[in-house]
Amino acid sequence: MNKSFHKIVSLTMALLVLFSTMSFSMNMHYCGDKLVDFKIMKEAVSCGMDVQQATNSCENTVTTKSCCSDKTVVVKGHDDLKSSFDSLSLEHQTFVAALVYTYVNLFESVDEQIIPFKDYSPPVLIKDIQLLDQTFLI
Repeated sequence: MNKSFHKIVSLTMALLVLFSTMSFSMNMHYCGDKLVDFKIMKEAVSCGMDVQQATNSCENTVTTKSCCSDKTVVVKGHDDLKSSFDSLSLEHQTFVAALVYTYVNLFESVDEQIIPFKDYSPPVLIKDIQLLDQTFLI
């Protein structure tokens, strides 16, 4: 139970760090109010209804506003995850050192209890002395 809980928590924290530092962009192409294309990390494909610009600049053309629009949403991740130990104040450094020291000493291994006579068998009883003397523990 404890090992599986530890694995679940560590996996969750690793995924949290991964997704909080990841940056990505979402590109959307709209025709009017309708979403035509949606891409992540790529440019959205146009629907082909964009207004064409005239190739000759001398022509008088009436420019109309296109019904199509592009929208880009950029999600930036965190870049400053590593904090320096030097930037901590003296009180914080003392606290971190005490915390590490107590955490390391919390899991010291306990020495095995040495039993010097565990390999020796008890002597064989010839007579039961307690029964002969009729001395019983009550």
